[in-house]
Amino acid sequence: MAVGSSNDFDLVVLGAGTGGYSAAFRAAQLGLKVALVDEDKIGGTCLHRGCIPTKALLESAAFAERIRHAKDFGIDLPGDAVVDYARMAARRDQVVKRMWTGLKTLVDKNKVTWIGGRGRLDGPTTVRIQMHGEDGTPGAGGERVLRGTDVILATGSRVKSLPGLVPDGRRIVTSDEVLRADALPKDVIVVGAGAVGVEFASMYHDLGVKVTLLEYLPTIVPAEDREVSQLLERSFTRRGITVMTNARLDAASVQVGNDGVGLTVGPEGKEATTIAAELLLVATGRAPNVEEIGLETTKAELDRGFIKVDGRMRTREPHLYAIGDIVGGLLLAHTAAHEGIVAAHVIAGDTDVHPIDYVAQPRATYCRPEIASIGLTEQQCEERGIPYKVGKVPFQAVAKAIIGGEYEGFAKVIGHRETGDTLGIHLVGPHATDLVAEASLAFQLDATPWEIGATTHAHPTFAEIVGEAAMAVDGRSINF
Repeated sequence: MAVGSSNDFDLVVLGAGTGGYSAAFRAAQLGLKVALVDEDKIGGTCLHRGCIPTKALLESAAFAERIRHAKDFGIDLPGDAVVDYARMAARRDQVVKRMWTGLKTLVDKNKVTWIGGRGRLDGPTTVRIQMHGEDGTPGAGGERVLRGTDVILATGSRVKSLPGLVPDGRRIVTSDEVLRADALPKDVIVVGAGAVGVEFASMYHDLGVKVTLLEYLPTIVPAEDREVSQLLERSFTRRGITVMTNARLDAASVQVGNDGVGLTVGPEGKEATTIAAELLLVATGRAPNVEEIGLETTKAELDRGFIKVDGRMRTREPHLYAIGDIVGGLLLAHTAAHEGIVAAHVIAGDTDVHPIDYVAQPRATYCRPEIASIGLTEQQCEERGIPYKVGKVPFQAVAKAIIGGEYEGFAKVIGHRETGDTLGIHLVGPHATDLVAEASLAFQLDATPWEIGATTHAHPTFAEIVGEAAMAVDGRSINF
């Protein structure tokens, strides 16, 4: 263990997003002297301009939609629900501030040294920091040099656009600008139907905005199981969202005016059409922040723009680790936290640290209906030649879903036909992002579908859907 070394710190963590602060806190809990460095607020993208503010807005949008169905529950409200987006935005910001305030207290609780400034490597274990001034002015506080026995890079990612499509922050925007806005457009075109794109498409529609969703690939949420993608597209279309897959967008055709944006788009091989909206939201992925962090002073290597690491987050440079969006993987906050914890245990000298298995990491998307999954999709099983069997049960078979008035979707459990192992669990429907916790635990404990189904699930609860789908793998579902 590195405790007691002659360096300034046993561990220096560069980047204080979810992965960075999780690594720092765990390392400190394991007895290491830790410095946590960031030029921005602790919490990173997820807390300040990603997961948390987005989910706060989605919660408001879902609540507005629920109110519209108050009569279904025997409740009469005077007049129609009115969306006050400025107040929703204010609540969004309050949620972020509250989480940030709590997070700051954990720095002291875990006895981590917080250093505000922009850091970069000068060799594998030296970090040069341009310190903030006393008033917070970047670079005004001079330079500070930290020497650590080990260093973890956790510099995160940034939004990226398509070639030739340059966001202007006004008519062509990214999620960064959307999460700072306090007013709604009357209509929006969303480019990209991955998790970010479908979340904003769902939110905007529930708040009364006309939405057109464009996806280059043949299906929306293309990383999910095919049946999940198909159901979500049907759901979006039924709700009134215009969904265009195989969409070929001509970036050169994009025209920005005072009142909106127009562009030409169409399915490949078919006639293109011109569409227009007040806002064009680009949701086409993220780029890792690997520039200007001093990687060239180390032996660390890049692969397609991401830092190469092994299953325990080690780079090619001894004592230099990397976690989170800069290593690729799933680019999810909870996965970054898990990577950070793994790295912290390795650095602390723990000899029993499991390597990261991205297949066993849960994925969650907060559109309506929600999506959550873990493990292999059915098409991945087919591609790998794995013999499999499937149990699939609709939410309509679960009493709690009927009671709650939300029963669109299903749970799907994929089991190995020969070994009985659980290969994948996929949910689309109400509270899917909460229900995936049981699936994640099942993967951690190597539970088979039989074991998941044999576990007593309280009735009536949404959780019953997981047990029913697990039993259905062998044709033994009780309620479907």
